[in-house]
Amino acid sequence: MVQTPLSPQTLYPDSDGKPMADNTLQYRWIVRLVSNLQYLLRDEVAFVAGDLQWYPMQVQDYPAPCQAPDAMVVLGRPDGDRGSYQQWKEDNVAPQVVFEILSPSNTHHEMAKKQMFYQEHGVLEMYFYDPKSYDFWGFTRASSTKNCMLVTPLNLPWTSPILQIRFELFEDGLAVFYPDGEPFKEPQEVFAERNQAQQLQTQTQAQLAQAQEQLEQAQQLQAETQVQLKRTQQLQARAFAKLQELGIDPDML
Repeated sequence: MVQTPLSPQTLYPDSDGKPMADNTLQYRWIVRLVSNLQYLLRDEVAFVAGDLQWYPMQVQDYPAPCQAPDAMVVLGRPDGDRGSYQQWKEDNVAPQVVFEILSPSNTHHEMAKKQMFYQEHGVLEMYFYDPKSYDFWGFTRASSTKNCMLVTPLNLPWTSPILQIRFELFEDGLAVFYPDGEPFKEPQEVFAERNQAQQLQTQTQAQLAQAQEQLEQAQQLQAETQVQLKRTQQLQARAFAKLQELGIDPDML
């Protein structure tokens, strides 16, 4: 009996049926990572995604091996919309950096499976963080043929060799910093700063307009004063001429 080949959508579904996050804390962390990583790499050829199915290889039978990292970075691949990241369609470029934000439903066994998957399929840096317990760890290597080195809180502050972002643990949890030292921010913080900058720009423009108006008024007053001065000088010259006609020396007055 000849079996009908499975469709690509059957073999490589865009969704695993699981929610992006189990709670608002995990969701905020995922959004913060993705939005800041996109901003960090805005001038680079790079693809950044959150909770996107990654299929490393083509298969003939379901299910295809896959994972959906909470955030992943693929350098060398252009930005753009994708239903899933099918690696054979992307010049076989694997994500170099992945992030996992743990929720209460995640188990150590599940994280161990993810670590093995990422290591097997070429990820160079992987970072795991539990925003509830502040547990943080990671693995990094120089190439996909090398063994991974464990990163623990004892290594913090830790700088990502690929992205040059810095991880630090404080009393209120993990903080991530840009290469220039600026912290990763919540999108609403960015919007608030943008609104503040726009308000400042509006105020500055209003002040410039007011200063321009005052300058124009001063220039107009100066012009009127010069006209009045010229008129006064003309009247004075006529008066002097009249006195001279009468034989009177104006300087003797």
